[in-house]
Amino acid sequence: FFKSWLLVSWTAMPSRWTTVALVVGMLISGSINTISKSAQNSSKQPGMYEIYSCSKDTAGAGFNQTTCESAGGTWSDNRKFNAPWSQTLFMFIGESFALAIFLIQRKIDRAKEVDDDELQPLRADIQSERNVRVFQPILLIPTLCDLTGTTLSGIGLLYIAASVWQMLRGSIILFTGTFSVIFLKRRLKLFQWVAMLVIVGGLALVGLASVLGGSSSNSDKTALGIVLVLSAQVVSAIQMVLEETYLKDRKLPALIVTGMEGVFGTVLMLLLVMPLVYVIPGDQRSSMDHGSQENSIDAAVMIGQNWRLALLCGFYTVSITIYNFCGQSVTKYLSAVHRTLIDASRTIIVWVTELVMSYAGLDGFGEPWTKYSFMQLGGFALLVFGTLLYNGVIRIRCLE
Repeated sequence: FFKSWLLVSWTAMPSRWTTVALVVGMLISGSINTISKSAQNSSKQPGMYEIYSCSKDTAGAGFNQTTCESAGGTWSDNRKFNAPWSQTLFMFIGESFALAIFLIQRKIDRAKEVDDDELQPLRADIQSERNVRVFQPILLIPTLCDLTGTTLSGIGLLYIAASVWQMLRGSIILFTGTFSVIFLKRRLKLFQWVAMLVIVGGLALVGLASVLGGSSSNSDKTALGIVLVLSAQVVSAIQMVLEETYLKDRKLPALIVTGMEGVFGTVLMLLLVMPLVYVIPGDQRSSMDHGSQENSIDAAVMIGQNWRLALLCGFYTVSITIYNFCGQSVTKYLSAVHRTLIDASRTIIVWVTELVMSYAGLDGFGEPWTKYSFMQLGGFALLVFGTLLYNGVIRIRCLE
């Protein structure tokens, strides 16, 4: 009886409270993902060269700021954490945990062997997933898209507010719809094309509010950040079209797709990308005479010396795992429309949290309300309306 109950509970529709838990889990983990990533970029911590100088000047007095300065050493905490490539590595590690979830799930399924003929239909999906080969080399292609899109988006977050960053990610509907027509030969209805135009208007308002709301000296960087985030959504849209093909045509379980992309991405980052960005000339200090695009060793030292920064990185990694698991469960048991609505709600949570952090006296964290925030709010309203219209939640008779 116990084995039969486990089988039914695993394959049937979840209870109301389980569904609520999945929705809340997706909403909270998605918000933590954005906020923790933004907070990492606002964190200040001495890096390996400041610590080395302090240790050398104090003749082994340690890395403590008080002992360093009292012994005549120099200690600087003005350097912000700037490691978008390392953040991409954390994301892939978080995604790889999805593979562990799938393997545990499959092991539990295999332990639930029953002979009751009435339960056999419920095991059809499990049986098909059980026989799928986990190692899928073809997933290396969307992994490269994920790597490129996430890193471009992470660099863009260095120059714009987290709420703007989150809103601009809504442009993925525009690019995904366009690519689905070109590559998947899908036909969009009139209301979907109108929705995409509404989304374009919303993006324009959000981007304009961000540029006008920043200082004149940073307007170029803000514009660069917007371009990078939008470019990232183009790459992510290609990734989504590829993943849809693999999920439907090849019938690959979603957890395998996410998990294998995480494993491939982690290996690529450690063996190829991280060493490459270290030797490519850049403005980050390193052992290279010309500097580096990113010094991951320096980033690791900064994380190791700041428990708050380490905690933010941990939250970011774990939230990736929870968000993917809850998101795929919501899509499976509810619909992709529900997942879209939850993502739209996440933007509000991120924005409100950033405003609270700004006025709570947290130096360097959050974003203040400006005279252009109403323009940003209007743009967000258009983005939400366009998203709901595209997914058929809002229906306009003349556009049917």
